[in-house]
Amino acid sequence: MNYSKTILLFGAGKSATVLIDYLKKKSTIHHWQFIVADNNLATVQSKLGEQANTQAVQINIENELERKQLVSKADIVISMMPPVLHYLIAVDCLAFGKNLLTASYTDTKIKELSAEIEKKGLLFLCEMGLDPGIDHMSAMKLIHEIEAKNGKIISFKSHCGGLVAPENDDNPWHYKISWNPRNVVLAGKAGAIFKLNGQTFEKPYSEIFDSNETVSLPKLGSLSYYPNRDSISYIDLYQLNAIKTFIRTTLRYPSFIAGWKKMIDWNLTDEHFQYQTKGLSIAEFFNLHFSKYHLNDEIYALKNSSATNPAANLLLTQFQFLGLDDFQTILPMSEGSAADILQFILENKLALRPGEKDMVVMLHELEYMIDDQLHHIESSLIAIGTDEQRTAMAKTVGLPLGIAAVLILEGKINETGLHIPIKASIYGPVLNELVNEAIQFTEIHY
Repeated sequence: MNYSKTILLFGAGKSATVLIDYLKKKSTIHHWQFIVADNNLATVQSKLGEQANTQAVQINIENELERKQLVSKADIVISMMPPVLHYLIAVDCLAFGKNLLTASYTDTKIKELSAEIEKKGLLFLCEMGLDPGIDHMSAMKLIHEIEAKNGKIISFKSHCGGLVAPENDDNPWHYKISWNPRNVVLAGKAGAIFKLNGQTFEKPYSEIFDSNETVSLPKLGSLSYYPNRDSISYIDLYQLNAIKTFIRTTLRYPSFIAGWKKMIDWNLTDEHFQYQTKGLSIAEFFNLHFSKYHLNDEIYALKNSSATNPAANLLLTQFQFLGLDDFQTILPMSEGSAADILQFILENKLALRPGEKDMVVMLHELEYMIDDQLHHIESSLIAIGTDEQRTAMAKTVGLPLGIAAVLILEGKINETGLHIPIKASIYGPVLNELVNEAIQFTEIHY
């Protein structure tokens, strides 16, 4: 059968479920072909089903011939692969003259292709997910509205986090995994740089989770945040060069921040040293790890003080939940780093169970001046997942990609070059369509 357009999606993991649902629906309406390629064919087939205009493909993304064959017959390509693989796909898209969308931070090597992308009249749209993605679009909408009133923005704080929905918040970490578990393990490793009150601050990984800063949202109470990567680079992109405060952060519940600080202090996110783990239980790994880093006295003191010290009791409860005393669960790998083993533990202990829901929270806090009068805006989004498959994270990461792909194919987004979604011609129609998918912000002005 001949189709008028072909959409190609690389990657069918956790965050792709709602994207696949959306593009299945839109492809049927428009009589387009929709191809999904992943190394796990069964996963693709389970998400695509038997729809006639869809095709499931098993692929090793590093196989150049297979990859090029798929890219060559697409009209638009979406990559939901790990960020390190985007460049391979980008080179093929450039060679065959195909538009490309990703949800990841713009790759340095892809930036080097910028002139060629523009010369060929292509659109490579990166940072088109949740964070980055919806954060850019919703923030730029606010910024442009303030500037249209001749307002001068002096402070910009943007917070976002994937959390567990309140009705399923039943563990001492107040957290469950709804996205790539490896990213959870390695969060913050790049350190952070941001601007507060006119001064630039740089924080190394060891200090990222020292923060005791909080925000408050109706019905959710206090949430803590930690600085997220390089905020400074977005000052120029947002054209806020005179701003005094600019920070982008990740939201968590306060107890998570305290527990994860210990996770780092205790070297449990280390990726280098390889443990021989064949036949080891989770508890035996913890004992081995604590011995290696001479932490046994600290763990002993923690246990002894937990009865009288609430902070120690919480910390002990958190690590007991993860398996500090679990001699029954055996690690599946014969060798691995602490980070590898921690990832297995989190996937088992902090997984969303069948029917459970996650939650995405985003909050922008802006301060601006008009005629020497100070104004504030708080713009917030709270999205709740449908279940453990169609999560809020999958909705908010996948829908912007799907919406943008459809708008580009419909000729409603006509930009060329390498972009992130900070132009009104991109964010305007995407945000409008997100409202139709129940992804909408609430604003408070004071």
